[in-house]
Amino acid sequence: MYDMQTRLKSPPTLSNKQNANCVVMVPPKEFGYNPQTAQDNEFQHVVDLSTQQIRQRAMSEYQLMVSGLRAEGVQVIELDYLPSATATPDAVFPNNWFSTTSDGQLFTFPMACENRQQEVRTDELVCTLEASGRQVEQIQDLQPNIKQQAYLESTGVVVADHVNKTLYAALSQRCDRAVLEEYAELIDYRRVVSFQTALPSGNPIYHTNVMMAIGERFCVICDELIPQFERSFVLKSLAKDKQIISISLEQMNAMCGNVLQLETINGQKVIAMSQSAFDAFTPTQRNQLSSHGKLLSFNVETIESIGGGSVRCMLAEIFLPSRSRTL
Repeated sequence: MYDMQTRLKSPPTLSNKQNANCVVMVPPKEFGYNPQTAQDNEFQHVVDLSTQQIRQRAMSEYQLMVSGLRAEGVQVIELDYLPSATATPDAVFPNNWFSTTSDGQLFTFPMACENRQQEVRTDELVCTLEASGRQVEQIQDLQPNIKQQAYLESTGVVVADHVNKTLYAALSQRCDRAVLEEYAELIDYRRVVSFQTALPSGNPIYHTNVMMAIGERFCVICDELIPQFERSFVLKSLAKDKQIISISLEQMNAMCGNVLQLETINGQKVIAMSQSAFDAFTPTQRNQLSSHGKLLSFNVETIESIGGGSVRCMLAEIFLPSRSRTL
């Protein structure tokens, strides 16, 4: 067992690197509709398919995405696991329970739903990372906040501008302001820009990374969800050094906000997204995005429709130091 520590002796200092060239992905071996998360995730849908059909389709989508990313030169580390007594239908979305830093820190986070809390497999993750040549120097556990029902679902709710050491977050049941600020302090980030959101239902967005993505020099954002008095502040903060690509509510529903800029092992920029997102972007928006990296689109319609998350949710960035440059 790895020793978990709840507080760093001194805050880590991160590099200004925005993009990872390595991601962790988890196979959807128990994938299915999750009624627990559906309480506040309006992107989930029930479909008329058997459990076997759903999992077969989800696994096919997952495998094609893994092979597609690897073919472009992005290192993909697959985290397999043995099923436990409690099924984890959303395990395919690992970015919600951990994050990493460039100086070797691994953070684990408090998730709101009980069956999602079972996804946190720290020992297996560390072993898999180190077997893949990534060094974990220290583990930082924020999960004790669950006892106070204070949740922070990692890069699902926190969208980071690493270049400017700023965290953006839409507040919700899954994004507690106090835990958010604690996390920012631990990683020594200068600013936290938190804001309210409202869907047509009146409910807040469940995860920030569904409405917003930050790249090195661009930001995709569905800013109409943010109240006007906060919206101008958020956009002004982003526009200092990033091209703003504003998307509509309909485009957000097609997962246009759930994209992720990555690097290949050779330093080339790519932007991963779902096929539905690619199709929903306008030609002008696709041209804008293309200026920031090659667009990689993947058909994950089963995972999107049933799980309520898309390509970015399936990718947990690894910023840990590497022992090798080979894939």
